Amino acid sequence: MAEAANNIVMNSDNPEAMVPGGDRDPATERLTRKQRLAAALRLFGKFGFDEGVAGHITVRDPEHLDQFWVNPMGRSFKQMCVSDLLRVDHEGNVVEGDGLLNGAAFTIHSRIHMANPHITAAAHSHSLYGKAFATLGRKLEPLTQDACAFYEDHAVLESFTGVVLDSGEGDRIAELVNHHKALILQNHGLLTVGASVDEAAWWYVTMERSCQAQLLAEAAGTPKPIPHEYAVKTRETVGSALAGWFSFQPLYDVIVAEQPELLD
Repeated sequence: MAEAANNIVMNSDNPEAMVPGGDRDPATERLTRKQRLAAALRLFGKFGFDEGVAGHITVRDPEHLDQFWVNPMGRSFKQMCVSDLLRVDHEGNVVEGDGLLNGAAFTIHSRIHMANPHITAAAHSHSLYGKAFATLGRKLEPLTQDACAFYEDHAVLESFTGVVLDSGEGDRIAELVNHHKALILQNHGLLTVGASVDEAAWWYVTMERSCQAQLLAEAAGTPKPIPHEYAVKTRETVGSALAGWFSFQPLYDVIVAEQPELLD
């Protein structure tokens, strides 16, 4: 007789309840989102995802839904603090905070947030393996358990037209990401989204590593993809919103313990 399958979290009947809901007051929720955003930026710096002034992570404000928080241009990911973050409206006005607003960050993220109310956070950077893989103009294959998180749940934005400063290009990105957790921007890099900063940041981290794994595997030989049936089944586990949020928690705990000043 076949044994029953175990739950991912075996000693909890409702692991989804661990994810904080939207029932907190706006001020508390705003601070939480800003803390997670600053931590995610520090982690991107720690992992070497920074490239000059390129790269940005945003999170929608919980009260002013037509506004979002973003890292200021020219401030290192490695030094980002909660107090550095800018609150920006969909017209490009900085309504809170001091610092420079990255034009590409505004063009990409404002259009994503405007067109997709279900997306709370978005992450984009010029990390090494992501931009290397983006030159191939194709999707990730389900070569590993981790890569299955993106199986049939990411797309390629074809054709590179330069730095994204045109709203039409932002609209293309916003439309394509509507039904996916991630995009590969051809000749550019990766972009991930989620219902929280935690989720969007984790998808970016694991997608970057999945790009690295596929590049290594293809350089070594001819990798064997996971069959469709099992790739889909695995995606439902490692690619769920719960998995994305949960996987970020150890990273958050470590970066805050190592660099508590990020909360200032």
